[in-house]
Amino acid sequence: MSGAVLALDQGTSATKALVVRADGSVAAAAEVPVTTRVVGTDGIETEPRELWTSLLTAGRTAAAEAGEAISAVALANQGETVLAWRRATGEPLSAAIGWQDRRAAWITDALTSRRDEVRALTGLELDPYFSAPKMTWLRPQVPADAVITTTDAWLLHRLTGSYVTDAATASRTLLFDLDAGAWSEELCLLFGVDAASLPSIVGNTSPIGSTRAFGADVPVVGAAVDQQAALFAEACFERGQAKCTYGTGAFLLTTLGGSAPRSAAGLATCVAWRIGDATTYCLDGQVYTAGSAVSWLISLGMLDSPAALDAVVQASGSRSASAGVGGTEVFVPALSGLAAPYWAPTARAAWSGLSLDTDRAGMVRAVLEGIAANIAVLGRAEATDLGRPIDRLRADGGLVRCRTLMQAQADLLQAPVDVYATPHATALGVAALARLGLGDAATPADAVSAWGPAATYEPACTAAEAERRLARWQHAANAVARGFGAAETAP
Repeated sequence: MSGAVLALDQGTSATKALVVRADGSVAAAAEVPVTTRVVGTDGIETEPRELWTSLLTAGRTAAAEAGEAISAVALANQGETVLAWRRATGEPLSAAIGWQDRRAAWITDALTSRRDEVRALTGLELDPYFSAPKMTWLRPQVPADAVITTTDAWLLHRLTGSYVTDAATASRTLLFDLDAGAWSEELCLLFGVDAASLPSIVGNTSPIGSTRAFGADVPVVGAAVDQQAALFAEACFERGQAKCTYGTGAFLLTTLGGSAPRSAAGLATCVAWRIGDATTYCLDGQVYTAGSAVSWLISLGMLDSPAALDAVVQASGSRSASAGVGGTEVFVPALSGLAAPYWAPTARAAWSGLSLDTDRAGMVRAVLEGIAANIAVLGRAEATDLGRPIDRLRADGGLVRCRTLMQAQADLLQAPVDVYATPHATALGVAALARLGLGDAATPADAVSAWGPAATYEPACTAAEAERRLARWQHAANAVARGFGAAETAP
C-alpha cells in the first residue's frame, strides 16, 4: 500500500505532524505547542485534552497542506507520562503526569529492598521517572473504574477504539518482564496495579486499527516511544551505534541487538523495537533537563531565546568565548533530579566554580557544557557495557542548532558528532516503522531514508583536556548525588 504516512510525534512541549511520502521525503509539516505546568517542587503535568487537541490540529494541518492521499497514521509518544481515563468513553480523569514528575519518589524509596529484583526483571532502575510509581501514586486519586496507562494507549484508543501499547513503550513502565516480553504479574502486584487493566502489547509495526480523525478511513500502524523512533530513523541498527536526542531532556540510546544484558554501569536496558517475532534492545541513558534547562535560563532573564545561545557564550570580551575551552564554572543539570547512572530523583541542580569575574557567558556555557558532560558520562557507562567506546554519535533535536553544545559534546565524548539532517527524527522513525508494517519496505534499512549529516563536529581538544574537564564535572555531580540520596553514584 504505497502512499504517504501521517506521522504524529506527541512530545513534551509540542505535537508535530509530518506527511512522509513513500520515498521518505516530507510533503508537509505542522507543529502545535503543548503547555506543561509545574506543581509544587516535584510535579510536572499537562492537560490531556490539550494533548488530544494538539494531535488533531497538527495532523489535520499537515494533511491539508500536503494535499496528498494519506495511506496510514503512525504515532510516537513521550514514553513514561501517564494519565487516568475511562475506557468506555475515553474521558480523561486526571492530568497527564509527566515523565519528569518526581512526586512518586516516596514510593520507590519504600521499595528500595526490591531494587535488584526489579532491575533484574525489567532492565530498569527503580525510579519515579518510569511509569509504574506514577501509576501507584495516582491510583488513590481517581475513580476505581479508571484505567491508568501511558499516554499512547489513551491517544490510540481515541483514534481507533483499540486498547494497546507498543512493546518499546511497555518496556519503560517497570511492569514489563524484559525477557518474557510481557506484563509481569509479580511487578504488577508490587506496584498495586491490576494486570488485567493494562493494555495489550503489540509490536512496533503491528496494525492497531483505523481512524477517520484526519479524513478518509486509514489504518493506524507504526507506534513507538519517541527516543526509540529517533534511534530507528537514524539507522542505528548495529550493536554499538548510538544517537542522542537533545530535546526537553537529552537521551543517549545505543543499540544492543537481539539480546538484553542488564547494564553493569547503571543504565537502562529496554526494547528498542519489536518487528514481527524479532526484538531489538538498546541501552538508554538520560539527562532530564536539557532544553528545559535552556528554558529555565530564559525565565531567569539570562537568555532571550535558544537561538541566542552561541552569541551569548561568544560575547565579546568573555573569557569563555574560546571554542572548545570551558571556564572554571561547572553546572550539574539536575533541575528535575539526576538519572542514569546516579539515580538521584530528588537531587537539585548546582553551579560551582563561580567567582567574582564569572559573567553571564560563563554561566550559560556551564549549563551547555554540563549537559554535554552528563551525556559523556553516560557514553562512558555505555562503553563499559558494550566493551568498547562509542566511536561516533548521531545527534538530533532542537538543541543541535547550538554549535557550542555540539562542540562541547564532541570534545568531552572524544568522538565525532554527526548532526541529523532534519529536526524530525522521531516522526520519520515512526513513519519508517509504518512502512514496514504496511509492507512497503522489506527491512529496516529499506524503510529508513538514506541521510548524510547536516554538520559534523570533531573533537577540538586533547584527550587529557577532556579528561580534566569531565573529572571536574563528575566531582560536582557526585557531590550533588550523594547530597540528595542517590541509589548509586558513578565511579
